[in-house]
Amino acid sequence: MSKPNRKRYKLTEVKQQFTEAVGGEDVEFELANGEVLTFPHPLFAPDEWSTAVDEAETNRDKAHAILGSEQYDKFVAAGHQDADIALLFLAVQQDMQGQVKRRPTRS
Repeated sequence: MSKPNRKRYKLTEVKQQFTEAVGGEDVEFELANGEVLTFPHPLFAPDEWSTAVDEAETNRDKAHAILGSEQYDKFVAAGHQDADIALLFLAVQQDMQGQVKRRPTRS
């Protein structure tokens, strides 16, 4: 039963609004050597990726879970430390929280 004066959220529209608000479904970042790497934005990441990141206990484990082996090797080769990914991930989460406070519009 529909409630008077209430509109329904459309999941595709909500996802589109948040995708635009956070800048896309992937996070891009630049290494010290200028190379650009990516990882899924936490709002849009596959369940397996999110589970692996959540279950990671050390900075190294978390960096591997976030980047995957190939990108992790590039990250280390560019002279970065595992804690750099932890800081980047924290920045992404803080940006995301700022966007989530601004609720998407209803249809």
